[in-house]
Amino acid sequence: MIIATNVTKKFGKLTALNDINTTCNKGQSISLIGPNGSGKTTFIKCLLGMVVPDSGFITFNKQNISHDWKYREQIGYMPQIGRYPDNMSIAQILVMMKDIRKKTSADLDEELIEAFELNKIMDKRMRTLSGGTRQKVSAALAFLFNPEVLILDEPTAGLDPLASEILKDKIRKVKKEGKLILITSHVLSDLDDIISEIMYMQDGQLVFHKTWELLKKDTGEEKLSRAIANVMKSKL
Repeated sequence: MIIATNVTKKFGKLTALNDINTTCNKGQSISLIGPNGSGKTTFIKCLLGMVVPDSGFITFNKQNISHDWKYREQIGYMPQIGRYPDNMSIAQILVMMKDIRKKTSADLDEELIEAFELNKIMDKRMRTLSGGTRQKVSAALAFLFNPEVLILDEPTAGLDPLASEILKDKIRKVKKEGKLILITSHVLSDLDDIISEIMYMQDGQLVFHKTWELLKKDTGEEKLSRAIANVMKSKL
C-alpha cells in the first residue's frame, strides 16, 4: 500500500533519512520506533507530503505521491500535539473539518466522538480543554473520515487509562477491517498487544522492519520495551 524506495532527505549537513526502503501493507499495525533524532518524524512528514525527499520516492496504492496530492484524503493523522483555534468550540472544529473534507454524514466514523463522550461537551471552547481532552479531539478527527491509513503520533500521551484503552480497542478494530496503522510512541508498554510489525530507525537509517513475533524470537523478550532495549544495547 505504501512503499518507500531509496528515500533520502538531508537538512544541511544532517542526513535525516538515509536510503530508506520499506513496504507497509494493509491490515497491519506498525510501530515506528527509534531514539530521538532517528528520522521518525521526517519519515512521517514525507508520507504526509509535508517534506519532499531529496532522492527516492514514495508510492501510495502504486501511485507516486509527488504526482497526486489527493492520496492525503485517505490518511487520518493524529499529531503528538494538536493545535486548534482557541476560540472555536469542539463542534465548530468538527464542522470546519467536515466542510474542508466535503464528506457526508454517511461517510463518517463518529465512534470515538461517542466513546470519548465528546458529544456531551461540544460547546466547550478549545482553550478551556485539558491536554487529555484535546488528545481525544485529535484522535476523533483522525478516524472521523474513515481513512485507509492512520498515522498516530504518540496517540496515548496525556490520555487517562480508560481513554487509552478505548483508543487501543479502536486501533484493533480498524486493523481487522484491513486498514494500515502507523504508530510512533515512547510508551512502548501501550503497544504490546496492538502492533503486528516494528520499524526500528536510528541515525536516519531503517535498521529493520520485521514482525513483532519475529522480534520476540530474535530477542527472547515478550515485552516490546525490553525487546527494543535489547536492540538498542546491541547498537551501542
